Amino acid sequence: MIHTKRYAHSELTVNGHHLIIEGPITPEALSSMRFDEGLTAFRVPQEQHRALVEIAGLPEGRIIVAREDNLVLAYVTFLHPDPMERWSEAKLEDLLELGAIEVSPKVRSGGVGKEMLQVAFSDDAMEDYIVISTEYYWHWDLRGTGLDVWQYRKVMEKVMGSAGLVWMATDDPEICSHPANCLMVRIGKRVPSESIAKFDAVRFRNRFLY
Repeated sequence: MIHTKRYAHSELTVNGHHLIIEGPITPEALSSMRFDEGLTAFRVPQEQHRALVEIAGLPEGRIIVAREDNLVLAYVTFLHPDPMERWSEAKLEDLLELGAIEVSPKVRSGGVGKEMLQVAFSDDAMEDYIVISTEYYWHWDLRGTGLDVWQYRKVMEKVMGSAGLVWMATDDPEICSHPANCLMVRIGKRVPSESIAKFDAVRFRNRFLY
């Protein structure tokens, strides 16, 4: 189930930076942009830039960016779960993972993350998907923000909650490996009950063993 990606955009000024928030962006457009040097949570900016261009080219891939001119200062990604993760075992075409959300220190604390999610979910096609976000504390910029793991988790829950993602329990070992980790989920209005049942079966793989 692949939908036409309906483009949307908004504007936001944060810390003197006038941002265009837009997407889903094409790989060609993304290739012509530069990545801010503060975007280092997952890879060095140049490598993450290349990875996001690849995601943008996937049939289901969706990239939302916040840019100042052609400089990307924040982004969020959506794609099918990695084949190495348990979530892919559900084999659901209507399951997307919010794979990464990153905001440069230059424009933090200005609502950029929330605004990118608002743009992403303004596309009605997202009502046909289960969207998950796996929150792992080792991906969080605790040093740069000065927050502890619990404070950072509250921030992430607030940002994700602004787009309708809610906390859901799971027995996934990686998420269960630290109490601050969590699974956030948004189930679209048109997701069939069969897909929800398959997702729940993966969410609690060992529910009958307790």
